Amino acid sequence: MKYSRSFKGRSCGFEDLKTLLAKASPLRAADELAGIAAASEEERAVAQWLLADLPLTEFLAEPLIPPEEDEVSRLIFESHDHGAFAPIASCTVGEFREWLLTNATSDAEIAAIRWGVTPEMAAAAAKIMRNQDLIAVARRCSVTTRFRNTIGLPGRLSTRLQPNHPTDDPRGIAASVLDGLLYGSGDAVIGINPATDSPKNVERLLHLLDDIIQRHEIPTQSCVLAHVTTTLELMRRGAPVDLVFQSIAGTEAANKSFGINLELLAEARETALALGRGTLGDNLMYFETGQGSALSANAHHGIDAQTCEARAYAVARAFSPLLVNTVVGFIGPEYLYDGKQIIRAGLEDHFCGKLLGLPMGCDVCYTNHAEADQNDMDNLMTLLGVAGCSYIMGVPGADDVMLAYQSSSFHDALYLRRVLGLRPAPEFEEWLNRMGIFDQRNALSRGMTSPLLLEAVNELTRDVT
Repeated sequence: MKYSRSFKGRSCGFEDLKTLLAKASPLRAADELAGIAAASEEERAVAQWLLADLPLTEFLAEPLIPPEEDEVSRLIFESHDHGAFAPIASCTVGEFREWLLTNATSDAEIAAIRWGVTPEMAAAAAKIMRNQDLIAVARRCSVTTRFRNTIGLPGRLSTRLQPNHPTDDPRGIAASVLDGLLYGSGDAVIGINPATDSPKNVERLLHLLDDIIQRHEIPTQSCVLAHVTTTLELMRRGAPVDLVFQSIAGTEAANKSFGINLELLAEARETALALGRGTLGDNLMYFETGQGSALSANAHHGIDAQTCEARAYAVARAFSPLLVNTVVGFIGPEYLYDGKQIIRAGLEDHFCGKLLGLPMGCDVCYTNHAEADQNDMDNLMTLLGVAGCSYIMGVPGADDVMLAYQSSSFHDALYLRRVLGLRPAPEFEEWLNRMGIFDQRNALSRGMTSPLLLEAVNELTRDVT
């Protein structure tokens, strides 16, 4: 065995790096389903022990998937910055963890190594961290992006207003948008998951959102979360596309199952940039990920779910996105069985994404057949707020009636902002104050009777077809 150690009088060994990483992972259903999880807590502890002593340079010497066989691996190795890696090049995984946690390391030094850290290094460090370690380091990683407002500033928490409707009824969508705006939601994006992906339907929804944003001069951006090929076609036809959305994964084969590759994503980004719709910046890609996606596509190459997820972040950061979020509990209990596994996965994903320089949000969510409930989501949401999460979802009543899963509500964002002293994106906050939705204490206005607000309510609810 390449990686082995004697424990209690017997030798424990792991044949390669991907096996060591899988066995060191905290327990989760996806790795059990794949048949790669540790057989016992004893085996897991030994794997973590060995992993802590592993030099970071080993990840450069032993690709989990050969670059000649996988474009994500090629991207990881071609984009690795050896100069940025130099401050940690002599570290083991355990020493890297200590370097990230010590006060002697400045936040600026952590930011400076982003392009020297491979996703596998980030995943390895996460595997030997407690939850509080993941929170403490992620909070030190500030990542700011801009399109029509500024996302990710310290002391800020943004939200995606998610007004999904099972039939894409514009009246229902407009009502949900109004509801969310009145609760201060929507500064990250007003984003619809369309019930149908036809170009005609997606274009209709794009015009609906663009009309609302432009008419009321809302400093935010819209997105209809269609497949990137649909969005690309509509951009060529002159549709009002702000953000380009796509689900992504950590292997070429998994991305192929989504109908995408890196070349297609690059084409979509360049096409969107040419539209020039951003007013403050040109971060215009929106990516969603989730542990278990590569396994569900039978495209994981024997790599554990958390490491596959971290590899997806290499894809994301290559395109300078405005938003990235892990839809952490959406894929189901086959991959993250219960609340404990969902909470752990959410903290891991957020840590890895922020460490790698991504504007990470999280869809704090679960499906109705998982062993989880809203109290578990309250716990994860609060922990992510402490960890400096860039944004969460805002779903009417926390119940997505189109996708049929449980997420976070407009009220949840108000709670998180209040108890942690967080505020919306600055440009959006100014708009909320000007509209009389928030008062000067950044709380919901008691009266909400300003002429501007009443006019907006009337316009949003009139003649929606």
